[in-house]
Amino acid sequence: MRKVKILLVALILSVFAGSMVFAAGAAEAAGAYSWKPNKPINLIVPWGAGGSTDRSARVTAEIVGEALGVSVVVVNQPGASGSLGTQAALDAPRDGYTWTAGAVKDLGVYKIQGLLDTTLQDWHIYTNVAMPNVISVNANSPYKTFDDLMAAFKANPGQVKVATAGVNSAGHTAMEMLSKLTGITYRHVTYDGGAPAVTATVGGEADVVPQLSVEQVDMIRAGKLRPLVVMTTAPLEIEGYDGVVPPITDWLPDFKVAAQYFAIFVPKGVPAEVTETLDKVWQDNVMVSESLKKWAKENAVVFNPNYGQEAFDSSFGMVQIDAWLKYDAGDAVMSPEAVGIPRP
Repeated sequence: MRKVKILLVALILSVFAGSMVFAAGAAEAAGAYSWKPNKPINLIVPWGAGGSTDRSARVTAEIVGEALGVSVVVVNQPGASGSLGTQAALDAPRDGYTWTAGAVKDLGVYKIQGLLDTTLQDWHIYTNVAMPNVISVNANSPYKTFDDLMAAFKANPGQVKVATAGVNSAGHTAMEMLSKLTGITYRHVTYDGGAPAVTATVGGEADVVPQLSVEQVDMIRAGKLRPLVVMTTAPLEIEGYDGVVPPITDWLPDFKVAAQYFAIFVPKGVPAEVTETLDKVWQDNVMVSESLKKWAKENAVVFNPNYGQEAFDSSFGMVQIDAWLKYDAGDAVMSPEAVGIPRP
């Protein structure tokens, strides 16, 4: 009995010592930064749980929180194509403790749509990954190839049900790009996020889902979805999936492709030490993160985090495409040029 007690005490002391070492390491790392947050940081995800923004934001929040030595708490606040949660971040005190997340192209087109009076120039941009859209159908669908699907769109104008995360989502933008180039029409069925749109297609509520790879990979690997095409110029390899997803340019060489970057956004007006610290966290932690690299590989997305002008430049191409797509379709209240977005 005495030996058992000694072993238990030794084990407790060992665990305690390990925790102290971890805490000391976190404190030492946080001490290297000019901003030392003393309470949890709120990261508003303006879309539903389980979608592309939510999942990429959570893995990034964990890395950043560990570097800063505080919790970065993800709060889902969906609605109005992501503009409600984004507005909440704008309305919060500019003390550095409230951020938001999402696709850069969403933030870039809110103003021209009349959804939110903000532009990219109002934010500090910290990208994490770039995600491609995949057009998939239910595994039991009669559409075996992209040719089959396009034939169905043309034979049944406005009838093929396409599930997306709503107007302004990556999936809706992808379908509008396809519609503009080919002339097809479809029946748009909207959900509160990419994950529900995928679930609806798996369950037979919708015929097609064009959402991002991260939202589809689990169902593709499980054999519940059949990916027909990826909206890039190169084939997409998915870990655990037998085969590759062919690029849309195999069928439509003129299809405009741009990287769909996701990011964490911090409103301008926060103290300078906040963004100086986050710049350093991105450089020292996020941009070399093995856990984010692993997550990117598992979810068929591109690991390419950045900050500052580099983050803006790498993500602006999709902002241009989407802004002018909406303007030409009559879905904008002003010209993109009025907010500094030239036609691509």
